[in-house]
Amino acid sequence: MSSVLVSESFISIQGESTYSGLSCFFVRLTGCNLRCNYCDTEYAYSGGTEIDVTELVQARLASGAAIAEITGGEPLLQDGFTALAKVLRDSSEQPVLVETNGSQDIELIPEGVIAVVDVKSPGSGEGDSFYMPNIDKLRDYDEVKFVLSDESDYVWAKDFIREHGLIDKCHAVLFGAVAGKLDVGTLGQWIVADKLGVRLQVQLHKIINVA
Repeated sequence: MSSVLVSESFISIQGESTYSGLSCFFVRLTGCNLRCNYCDTEYAYSGGTEIDVTELVQARLASGAAIAEITGGEPLLQDGFTALAKVLRDSSEQPVLVETNGSQDIELIPEGVIAVVDVKSPGSGEGDSFYMPNIDKLRDYDEVKFVLSDESDYVWAKDFIREHGLIDKCHAVLFGAVAGKLDVGTLGQWIVADKLGVRLQVQLHKIINVA
């Protein structure tokens, strides 16, 4: 059976998707190919512990959490990612999410596993990183996420979703604000004024502290 390099695994509240608010068993894999200027998980760039995927599945089942999520770092970089995603999917009827930075081919994500795909805006410092073929690989249960630093990021993201018809290609398009750089209320006002069919999200995991 395959193994993966794990930065950490833990139980908390899911904070960045339409599944926000549910208890979640997180597996954070080590390694990332991007260096976003607002990253809050720089510790996951390196280090970690090699863990067999069956051990992670057992921990997920024992957790009693409503959903599971594989995150990073960038989880799609690891050879054992697909095996982990499949066994998590097959071990329970509860949803399994994968958060990916959008730079990797999402075909690596097994059928039935929900992709939450970032599109990095210019303000992140990684605005040219998105793997464009992913747009046509989105499934109707996948989600696309934009984290925005300022009004110019917002205008860029608005143009991007309209140009590529993202609203009709996936389950939800999510707009969030970089903490300390863009006011969430202001972002909400822009969304309402422009009649965008996107969902405003607040980083719930940064508002609450769940041990």
